Amino acid sequence: MLSHTDLKKGTLFIYNGQPYVVLDFSLNFQGRGGSTTQIKMKNLITGNAASKVFHPGDNFEEAEVDKIQLKFVYISKGQYVFCQPENPSQRIILTDEQVAGGQFLKAEQMVSGLCFDEKIISIELPIKTQLKVTEAAAYLRGGRATEGTKEVILETGAKVQAPCFIKEGDIIEINTQTNEYTRRVE
Repeated sequence: MLSHTDLKKGTLFIYNGQPYVVLDFSLNFQGRGGSTTQIKMKNLITGNAASKVFHPGDNFEEAEVDKIQLKFVYISKGQYVFCQPENPSQRIILTDEQVAGGQFLKAEQMVSGLCFDEKIISIELPIKTQLKVTEAAAYLRGGRATEGTKEVILETGAKVQAPCFIKEGDIIEINTQTNEYTRRVE
């Protein structure tokens, strides 16, 4: 069992029958009243984040979440299809809510699937991924190439803001958690 003071960043626990991960926490002391813990937590099934305050006496069960390797196959009508690398005929279908950052998935890409109660509840993308720019507006004369940003379209169809010097055919690195340009690779 976990007490309210055990809920540190990254801790997996069960709250109201659902698995959660702690995103941020702060321990608050209130004089003679004891301590409370304010945490920001994310539901691993729905992806919703919430803030809660827990008090002494609040106890939680530790969530047992396993990770398995999955291969992304394709997307169709808002459903993401994955398979296990050793058994490509067994397909796993997940929804938009379960696949955060799905716009950055390429066919055949390996990701981690999170399993709770022997059911895959969501996937975890790598924090950074490299994608090719398929469309980028031309650089306009009169400005400096190092100033400002423009919208570019990546090989997966995702749109991100990138510096003006990025052109079609460049390979750029994207942070999948913030959906932001990180750097140009090639």
